[in-house]
Amino acid sequence: MNRVQALWKSSVGKKAVMAVSGLLLVAYLVTHVLANLLVFQGPEKINLYSRLLHGTGGALWVARLALLAAVVVHIVAAVQLTRRSQVARPVGYAGGRRPQVSTLASRSIRWGGVLILVFIVYHVLHFTVGIVHTSFVEGDPYHNVVAGFANLLVVAFYELALVAVGLHLYHGLWSSGRSLGVSQPSPRPLRRQLAVALSLIVWAGFTVIPLAVYAGVIR
Repeated sequence: MNRVQALWKSSVGKKAVMAVSGLLLVAYLVTHVLANLLVFQGPEKINLYSRLLHGTGGALWVARLALLAAVVVHIVAAVQLTRRSQVARPVGYAGGRRPQVSTLASRSIRWGGVLILVFIVYHVLHFTVGIVHTSFVEGDPYHNVVAGFANLLVVAFYELALVAVGLHLYHGLWSSGRSLGVSQPSPRPLRRQLAVALSLIVWAGFTVIPLAVYAGVIR
């Protein structure tokens, strides 16, 4: 227990926790986007998948609790690391901070993370609980998707949030590898092919669904 506490208290430990929890969330995003794309095959496929998923009983709630724990520790570690960084340098760089090998994803990681947190809460209330859905039907995800994306404002919010998800995923995949010692230092640090490919696939998979519904491709 002392070793676990010591690991958590260290900046290296917090970065490792962020990396592991982040990779768990990435695995979930990949499976989630693949499941969501079943909506293009009609109501039978995605509704059957939903019934099978809910038919697992307690296993579904175990998975949900594990995801919630991963989100919580990821956020807590991120906030604590940010505070440590601010304490270590309370005065900004003279003339401002000029990005060198940083990316838009790394520079937007904090506000993007806040937007993603708001999006997660809304998404759960929208498609899982149905509180903010206009005509939520329990056990009919196809109907919920079609009705849920009939509103242009909802579609616009999802698309904006998904940009933040894509950028966060891109930076997170690369930095997780560095934090866990998997990715070695490179003379071309901006070439991150795996992070680019996976983040683009996940982003595109999620993005196309609201647009397809609103355009009438899925109805």
